[in-house]
Amino acid sequence: MAESDADGGGTGPDSGRDAPRDTDDAGTALAGLSPTRTEGTILSVDDLRKTFGGITAVDGASFEVEAGRITGLIGPNGAGKSTTFNCITGFHRPDGGTVTFDGEDVTGQSPESLAERGLARTFQIARELEEMTVLENLMLAPGGQIGERLSRAVLPGFRTRVRNQEERLRERVWETLDLFEIDHLADEYAGSLSGGQRKLLELARALLVDPDLLLLDEPFAGVNPTLEDKLLDRLHDLRAEGLTFLLVEHDMDVIMQNCDRVIVMHQGTVLAEGPPAAIRENDRVIEAYLGGDVA
Repeated sequence: MAESDADGGGTGPDSGRDAPRDTDDAGTALAGLSPTRTEGTILSVDDLRKTFGGITAVDGASFEVEAGRITGLIGPNGAGKSTTFNCITGFHRPDGGTVTFDGEDVTGQSPESLAERGLARTFQIARELEEMTVLENLMLAPGGQIGERLSRAVLPGFRTRVRNQEERLRERVWETLDLFEIDHLADEYAGSLSGGQRKLLELARALLVDPDLLLLDEPFAGVNPTLEDKLLDRLHDLRAEGLTFLLVEHDMDVIMQNCDRVIVMHQGTVLAEGPPAAIRENDRVIEAYLGGDVA
């Protein structure tokens, strides 16, 4: 039972942008973001269990995530963090327990269904998408576009609707590029980006799904300090707009300085949870890390 308590790049001629936009006001850039819940419990995980070939990866994990906050999920290697993430987001079906999102049982639902409900996660850029530009990657991010079905894209009755939807999406994509300060990379191929720039693109793609809760799996791994600061600034901007984050991260400084609440997993279950200051001083957490750095 848990204890309580940027690099350079160029904007090419095919990007479809007429003029630069003012990015000083984060709220303006976030005009397309509309979280439906900004207080109360947005995610509840109850007695979650998952085994692989007789090996227990998650063993009765239970915790809650409060809306409008940044919550960290930490633990030693093999603690079950990634499996828990995959069970929450529909990539693994739990063997037991429930996942409740925004008051509804969503246990075992597909990633696509969860994204439509407002629960999304970041993904590494697939190899196929590496051969597309940053702008093209972002234009593909939202699901349910009218033009996704060939019949609708070519039939006269749908052409205007497809064009209008694409124009609205392109405007929102440019706002998102501005927000993450990667508009100068719009025409760069995703495969040519640095590690930090990829992380920004992954977060931007997830944001275009219009989530209420966004799960981030090691968002700062391989990111240089300058881009890490930029990414953290964007997270706090989005949090101020009402977006909720649950993140797995091994950098304890990032967790302790930026999370409102921290959940600690060990051997597949929740060992402790609470504000960063309490977790930092928790003897059981320190022991689980074998004297490692939790400060």
